[in-house]
Amino acid sequence: MTILTRLRELLPTVSWPGVRRPDQTEIGRRTTEENSVRYLYNQMLPDMALRSTILEIRRMDRLDPRVKKIHGRMTRTATKGGLRLEWTGKESARIRRKWDDFAKRLGLDRPAKLVSDGRGLVMEGNLPLQWVASEAGQIVAGLRMPTETLLPLVDETGRFQDPAAAYAQYDMNQGKKIAVFPLWQLTLERLDPDSLDDQGALGRPYLDASRTAWRQLRMTEEDLVLRRRQRAPLRFSHILEGATAEQLAAYKAETEHNQRVDSICTDFFSNRKGGVTALQGDANLDQVADVAHLLDTFFSGAPAPKGLFGYAGDLSRDILEDLKRDYYEEIDALQDTQSWVYEQGFRLQLLLDGINPDQERFAVVFAERRTETPNQAADRALKYQVLGVPAPLLWEVAGLDPTAVQAMVDEQRLAADPYPNPTAITPQAGSRPTVSVVQGNAPKGESATTITNRSAA
Repeated sequence: MTILTRLRELLPTVSWPGVRRPDQTEIGRRTTEENSVRYLYNQMLPDMALRSTILEIRRMDRLDPRVKKIHGRMTRTATKGGLRLEWTGKESARIRRKWDDFAKRLGLDRPAKLVSDGRGLVMEGNLPLQWVASEAGQIVAGLRMPTETLLPLVDETGRFQDPAAAYAQYDMNQGKKIAVFPLWQLTLERLDPDSLDDQGALGRPYLDASRTAWRQLRMTEEDLVLRRRQRAPLRFSHILEGATAEQLAAYKAETEHNQRVDSICTDFFSNRKGGVTALQGDANLDQVADVAHLLDTFFSGAPAPKGLFGYAGDLSRDILEDLKRDYYEEIDALQDTQSWVYEQGFRLQLLLDGINPDQERFAVVFAERRTETPNQAADRALKYQVLGVPAPLLWEVAGLDPTAVQAMVDEQRLAADPYPNPTAITPQAGSRPTVSVVQGNAPKGESATTITNRSAA
């Protein structure tokens, strides 16, 4: 049986989100009236309004270091520490091995992959990952697709018409459809959609509401530079009474020639009544309240206060700490959104392996939650220890992987144990015997030493 055949058999048996089922009682529309009409218009091309927004956000990221720093800091903070498998029940060694293989095949153990997916989620407002399966039944890649080329194939009610054809990708240069994705092959998670239950409502880029303030800020800053260039220098007014046009032109040409040759013209000579008056530059160039207002307006839509991006100003430390806590809550929400996509891909892998993922109590999460500092997490773990919470849960609260910590603890204990491990004693041909002292006195007067062949394992 090929991989495609197995997946086609799964499609009608799995309850896919947003798919109308004849054995269910849902009626009415999930969509608003505006979205219903929009879906009718978007039967042939993706949402052009969302496309223009995404293209402008990318342009902002290329041109403005502030936007680039917002996107970069959000994604690096959210993905720091990588992914791990978190258990809410008894851990399964088989599921653990499958997750390790899955993460390695898809490159989810590389920080660059997680940062790239996170930037796409923040800049595009959506994270569409295409799961590439091999004929051997293995998910071998999770490819991030460009959101502005995708179109959810939904009806006016906001539900998928067919789970075997849930999304379509278009070539915008030629205006034609180039690929159709079944629901299992493309997982799309959205950031702040109009309605999560409306499968046709795509997400919004994080800074989409800040685009107007950004354009105004850029225009004002450019005007500020032009004003300083034109009005800041000291100027001279040359007055020649009774001079003809030819005489004035000759005087102007000679003066400008002297300025080019000497860089600065300090002396003027005239044989007729006249004078040279110095005109001071603009004395109000330090008045930048309008720029500060637009800067505050722009950063009001950012996840963190402008103090975290290099604009300290008069912001007090106490207020900065409160705003930083709000920023970390935004990061936690971003982590949950991104990790959910990877969990769906892993659940698909378990289905292909013949394992029901609903019977295993696990979740794919990011290792480091940002709401708490490492010191606060360690302090909370110590307080839980006083209450008698088991060690694996304490390590998890402290931000550590319980499985990895337990493996290191066991390895350290065995390395420092001078007594043989009964489970590791196996005769091995050609090995030299090892003499060890048995802990405590031997019963019934037997020898207090043990001689055995200990395996290298």
